[in-house]
Amino acid sequence: MVVSVNNEPNRKEFEMLLDVSLLSLKNESAKNQANYLALLGNKLEDKVYDILSNNAKGTIFEGSIELISGQRFPDIIAKKYYGVEVKTTKSNHWKSTGSSILESTRVEGIERIFMLFGKMVAPVEFMCRPYEDCLSEVVVTHSPRYLIDMNLAKGKTIFDKIEVPYDILRKQPNPIKTVLDYYRKQLKAGDDVWYLDQDNNGTSTNLIIKMWNNLTIPERNELIVKGFCLFPELISNRIDKFNRFALWLATRQGVICPNVRDPFTAGGQGIIEYEGLKFSNIPQIVMRLYYNIELIKAQLMVFSYEELLNYWGIGFEDKDRYFVWKELIINNSALIIKNNLPLNNLLK
Repeated sequence: MVVSVNNEPNRKEFEMLLDVSLLSLKNESAKNQANYLALLGNKLEDKVYDILSNNAKGTIFEGSIELISGQRFPDIIAKKYYGVEVKTTKSNHWKSTGSSILESTRVEGIERIFMLFGKMVAPVEFMCRPYEDCLSEVVVTHSPRYLIDMNLAKGKTIFDKIEVPYDILRKQPNPIKTVLDYYRKQLKAGDDVWYLDQDNNGTSTNLIIKMWNNLTIPERNELIVKGFCLFPELISNRIDKFNRFALWLATRQGVICPNVRDPFTAGGQGIIEYEGLKFSNIPQIVMRLYYNIELIKAQLMVFSYEELLNYWGIGFEDKDRYFVWKELIINNSALIIKNNLPLNNLLK
């Protein structure tokens, strides 16, 4: 283990304790491999705790090693300052899903954590590194969690990528936002990030995934209205114009729509009457836009500025949100409007 020079209390001594304990684990597992192969999860935590406690005798850490029970982070602490998080895998690699980036269960006072990783396949092997040095990415299970890679090269951590040190990120009021902002910059056109968080620009995602056909008619129309608000490209002739709506529907609303075009285009063409004139052969998606315009105006005022900015990709004066939306719609609709339909007047 590389020993770093810093002002942390007794760090050199703690790293020496970890080195000795890692050697103990390697020697013991070589002699009793069958027993070690069964030490998964908290069973290995117990073993690591025993070895650390024994090796701490006669050192400044004697009597300070504690095994933390329950769903706390990290698994083992020493001197109320250092921690050891223990991970195991039954696969023949050095990767695993780590702890939540929120670290809401972090033991108070613990400032420096090390990852002790057991690869529990023959031959059993162990590695130990500073926690932040082996976190490569963020992935989503029930919440954003770090991805552990014990062979991660120097300078390749998630903290290097987002250019925010671990100790700064973990102390932020909302570290998830920092991480999401980084991943948003990596998106290709039409892609989106996904996370079931509690503060998603003022919205929330249902835990139940619903099928579009199981929604009531009012529920479907509400989603159509929101779709028109957030995705002006729906009214264009782009071949990918439904992609972002489909992603939003699934990830933000918990709704799966196998035929995402149908809610907007089903029913063929229609007729719109305006100032004594009839405009025929109007695409159904334009008909739906027109007949929902008052609901769209109201919904635009409900969305937060941040959410509209995120989906529109342009800034605007808050009082002008409807006029900005209208301009986006007009610009997108240029190639699908027929028979000189005065859409600009229809949307006044």
